[in-house]
Amino acid sequence: MKSQAWVQDRLLVDIRGLSIGFANANGGAPLVQGVDLTIRPGECVALVGESGSGKSLTARSLLGLAGRGALIGAQRFEIAGRDALAFTERDWRGLRGPFAGLVMQDALVSLDPLRTVGAEIAEVLAHHRVLRSRADRRARVHDVMTDVGIPEPAMRARQYAHELSGGLRQRALIASAIAAGPALVIADEPTTALDVTVQAQVLAVLAERLAQGVGVLLISHDLAVVAGIADRVLVMHGGHVVDSGATRDVLHHPSHDYTRQLLAAQPSLESRGHRLSSARIASTARGSMPAIVRDPLPARAASSDRVVLDVEGIGKTYRRRGGARDERFTALDDVSFRVREGEVLGIIGESGSGKSTCGNIVLGLLAPDRGAVRFMGSEWNGAGLAESSRRALRARMQYIPQDPLSSFDPRHAVRELLAEGLHSRRLSRADVLDRSVELLEQVGLGAAYLDRRPVSLSGGQRQRVAIARALAPEPALIVCDEPVSALDVYVQAQVLDLLVSVQARHSTALLFISHDLDVVGHLCDRVLVFKSGRVVEEGDVDTVFAHPRHAYTRLLKASAPTFRHRHEDRLDETSALAREPML
Repeated sequence: MKSQAWVQDRLLVDIRGLSIGFANANGGAPLVQGVDLTIRPGECVALVGESGSGKSLTARSLLGLAGRGALIGAQRFEIAGRDALAFTERDWRGLRGPFAGLVMQDALVSLDPLRTVGAEIAEVLAHHRVLRSRADRRARVHDVMTDVGIPEPAMRARQYAHELSGGLRQRALIASAIAAGPALVIADEPTTALDVTVQAQVLAVLAERLAQGVGVLLISHDLAVVAGIADRVLVMHGGHVVDSGATRDVLHHPSHDYTRQLLAAQPSLESRGHRLSSARIASTARGSMPAIVRDPLPARAASSDRVVLDVEGIGKTYRRRGGARDERFTALDDVSFRVREGEVLGIIGESGSGKSTCGNIVLGLLAPDRGAVRFMGSEWNGAGLAESSRRALRARMQYIPQDPLSSFDPRHAVRELLAEGLHSRRLSRADVLDRSVELLEQVGLGAAYLDRRPVSLSGGQRQRVAIARALAPEPALIVCDEPVSALDVYVQAQVLDLLVSVQARHSTALLFISHDLDVVGHLCDRVLVFKSGRVVEEGDVDTVFAHPRHAYTRLLKASAPTFRHRHEDRLDETSALAREPML
């Protein structure tokens, strides 16, 4: 189903001088001000910038979802050729689905947990009477699921969101957004926290919509993703558009200091040993790539030969939900590796490759079906081992999650969160307070944050508190599961600088799980490549990334977006990857 032909000869979105504010926010001043935005059929326009810059608020205003009490003004605010400033709520409801589809960042939150994926996708078809018969709607659901790369659509349509991997959930969300054949797709961070192969496939789905004449508004903090698909870019900072133009011009020849800062803060293999947040772009000749200058990080002590973590032949299987009663899914199969004192070991691989299952077994949160884990020379996890056997060493292994907000107790202030981490130290109340302040200062916060609750902190601040809490008991190993994947570029740079600095200061070993090859290249000493529950390649980061031996590692490298690729080549690569069989 293609987008409606009646919009193909006009602008889908035509906005001049957009301002958005709320009476009781920002002292009454607009949060978004003076934004000009046009989107044509078959064109991808990207909004980039840090958290709080106004990207999502601008995008949501195109659907009448800016929020209750939003004060919207503009010299011109036309959606589908109509004056949207005069829209009633009924007009907006009629627009959502048939004209514009919305793809959010977190599919697990966006999809209804009480309905199957098939019912979720079919809702827009039934609500707007796009297809009247149940059989036609079911056929359309299966077709659109196939279009977005979901294998076995008939079976997957009967599953619930929590039964799908992150990549499949995101594709199901895209399917629900495009089921009615909208002329405009608004994608708000659609690839955040997805592995590179799934990310490439999601981008390919959007690229195919563009080829069919659908307009796309892409909101992203990932400049490499933007470089791969966007025709034009608007860079937002503090509610204003500070840089705009063709993608190649903005990313290769930024005119504003803020854009230069975003470009320079990107991690990579070349940035290893340097402070990302210090990066700046030196002046270059027209036509050449930006030259990035960075300050060095403090030297790290060489990792010792002392083995902190020894994982030997672990395996884990589950019964496959939605399949036959005796059908089993192998999450891990004979995985072995070691982590030495002071070493940073990265784990990369696609969604469903076993990365997080491995991390949960290492943490002792999940028991392996076979194999064993030794930590600090003691039996840690395996057949017959209970939590009581880990209690003496539990504080020496800590965890930094992807989303601290969902991991922290919302009733606790920062002082309680840190005190909990210090419990094993058996300190006096005064010493706990002193140590908590010291930890906050180490992560660039301070005593003023002790009485703040997690919900009142920004994403970067929450992640700093998570790092401080992990450091509190002076662990020998920290398991980091996608700790920077949801952060914007510059906050990510600050958190990575902090993580490297404190790791060097304490010689703490890190097991760093990530889908971002650039982050792993910047941070890690060695890397394990997971595929289908097995380690298919391992070695020094420099060697594995420069000369990958396994075909799957080469696929990961080819799939990883980078603004250093030529724009046209990137679209060709993405489309080719979309034709690869689902892994």
